[in-house]
Parts: sequence; structure tokens; C-alpha cells
Amino acid sequence: MSHREPVAREGWPFILLFALMTWLLYVFTNEIGALLGLLLTFFSIFFFRNPERVIPGEQGNVVAPADGRVMDIINVSENEFMQSEAVRVRIFLSLFNVHVNRAPIAGRVEWVKRIPGLYLAAYRDEAGILNARNYVGLTTEWGKILVVQVTGMVARRLVCWVRPGDYLQGGERFGLIRFGSCTELYLPLGTEIKVAPGQKVRGGESLIAKLDG
Repeated sequence: MSHREPVAREGWPFILLFALMTWLLYVFTNEIGALLGLLLTFFSIFFFRNPERVIPGEQGNVVAPADGRVMDIINVSENEFMQSEAVRVRIFLSLFNVHVNRAPIAGRVEWVKRIPGLYLAAYRDEAGILNARNYVGLTTEWGKILVVQVTGMVARRLVCWVRPGDYLQGGERFGLIRFGSCTELYLPLGTEIKVAPGQKVRGGESLIAKLDG
């Protein structure tokens, strides 16, 4: 299943619900009452938009796994999948970003693990440890790479469309996070990072790092 529709299918229950609410408010109240429902309908379409992106095709390019703003770039011990020191790039997604997640580079899905947790604000340092999250571990030509979908105060559902054994192309869609949230990317130590904290990125399109070899 390609998940290339312009509006992610997970958004349609919300869109249809708010459209129905708009009609009921129009019938039983007035145009002003229906305006709220109409705004929520349009916002749902906007939030679940799933645009096409131009994926940089050069060998070794690591693209952003999500839209948003780079919060920090630090060296950490990644003991869940990579079992080594790694560079972690954290991206914060606001309510106005595209929330579809994309593979940072071509590779085979080796490991998927969902962990329950809290719903702290996604920009807090401890959110990646305490919040509910979903791990997607990729085996690539350059070794292991990990992407983590993290919930936030508003984000309450992590959607992952892949499972172990699937092969992803760089920039290919693999899931989404419903409402404001965070996505973490773990790369091999020593990776040449091409972004800086505070920089805005576009999933599947912005160059995050360059892998040699």
C-alpha cells in the first residue's frame, strides 16, 4: 500500500465527522454556528495533508523523517536497536506541520517496537524517554539507523504502516503522528550533519546528514 493519497486516510473519520457537524449546525442553528464546524473540517483536511516531495537521490543522503524544527543534535548511547553511540537529531512538529513520517534513507525494516508511556509536551528533553513512542529500526548500506515517533500533549496516536521485512526507499512514507509531536533520528557516530538546531526542515526533502562510503 503506497499511502500516496493527497489526504492521509487516517484523517477521513475526522473530516467526515466535522463535515456532518457542520451540516447539523447549519440545519439546527444558523450560519454562524456552522462556521465553527466548517473551520474544523478545513483544518482536518489541512492537518492530514500528504504532499508529494522531491527526494534528493544522491547516494548517502539522509533526509528529514518529518517536517518541523530541529530541536537539538547531540551524541547519545542508543541501546534499543543500534547498541552503540549515536548522533540524535530531534525534530519538533507543530500542529501546522505535515505529520507524515518518511524513511530517512533506503533500508530494510529490521525492528519495530511500540512502547506505552506518558503524553508530556514533545519539546521537553524527557519526552523521548517517558512518552509513548514507536521505534522503527532500519538496516542500511551504512549500518543501522533508527527513527522514533514520539507522542506529545496533543498527539495521542502513533501510526506505523511498516513491519519487519519491509524495504523502504529514501523518503518513502512509513507512518504518521496524529497532532503535535516529535520525531527522533539516530545516526552512526561521526555522521556528517548538514542541519543546525533551530532550522526548519521538510520531511523527505531536507538534507539532514551525509553518510560516506
